[in-house]
Amino acid sequence: MATEAKYSIVREVGRGSYGVVYEAVVSQTRNKVAVKRMQCNVPENVELALQEFWALQSVQSQHENVIQLEECVLQSGQVFQPISRQYRKSDSHLLLIETCLKGRRCMDPKSACFVWFVMEFCDGGNMNDFLLSRTPDSQLNNSFMQQMSSAVAFLHKNQIVHRDLKSDNILISHSAGGPVVKVADFGLSKICQGKVNVNQHCFSSACGSNFYMAPEVWEGRYTAKADIFALGIIFWAMVERITFRDGDSEKELLGTYICQGKQLIPVGEALLENPNMELQIPLKNKKSMPDDLCRLLHDMLTFNPKERLDAFQLEIRIRRISYGKKRQRS
Repeated sequence: MATEAKYSIVREVGRGSYGVVYEAVVSQTRNKVAVKRMQCNVPENVELALQEFWALQSVQSQHENVIQLEECVLQSGQVFQPISRQYRKSDSHLLLIETCLKGRRCMDPKSACFVWFVMEFCDGGNMNDFLLSRTPDSQLNNSFMQQMSSAVAFLHKNQIVHRDLKSDNILISHSAGGPVVKVADFGLSKICQGKVNVNQHCFSSACGSNFYMAPEVWEGRYTAKADIFALGIIFWAMVERITFRDGDSEKELLGTYICQGKQLIPVGEALLENPNMELQIPLKNKKSMPDDLCRLLHDMLTFNPKERLDAFQLEIRIRRISYGKKRQRS
């Protein structure tokens, strides 16, 4: 990655529209890390890199279920410069903008500008692939729901709205106590400035992945409760193993939808067209989930965000549901 060979790239483990992720090792310690490279050849990519940096550095090493940032490095041509956590937002923003917009283009590799994120390595891959390679397990599903709800409550408490929650953006790390969920990919996240309630702070730019977007996101006026809707889609799909095939990648993804003939319509879009539509939960088998989990999912996926659970209410409700818990002998 750098002339000093601080990290050695092992292999590519993922690629998306915003960057490439590699498995790497720290040259001195031989510890594994994940390295994400984002090319900053246009202002939009710079903004994505900055949003991810600001979000991750603001909650550094504070929650087990949020991916941990080791360091962030700016590459300008052949020069590598760590981005300090002590930078004020204006400083780091100006540094990146100045570097990537002075006529530098990816056509010339000697003057290309990249941001490298060095993060903890998750040996279990993403949650989507992890779950689809295993038989359904209610106890594991319950554990994942608790971990994800805890992570999102933590983020919202720290004024961070993720805005792109989906099974592909949740990583898995193996531990002695079982698989550990890591919420990752903060390129579309936003930090709400000042002492504001994230459930009242409104965003206007629609973003995220269609099948996980809340109805109000499609309209372009939404709050942090859009994250709860996305979690509801993930939880429902995880429990019933509902999948769809992504049109761009042709990959099978966990996600729920509404069927209209041969078309698969995102739940949020369908609710926007018909706010009174009653969601059929469970979709496949009534025995697949208890009534309290059905009610929870309805409360996460309600059309009106004011009636939807917030992250703190969700964290409490998740602990109380009977789904996935061992029955005690009388």
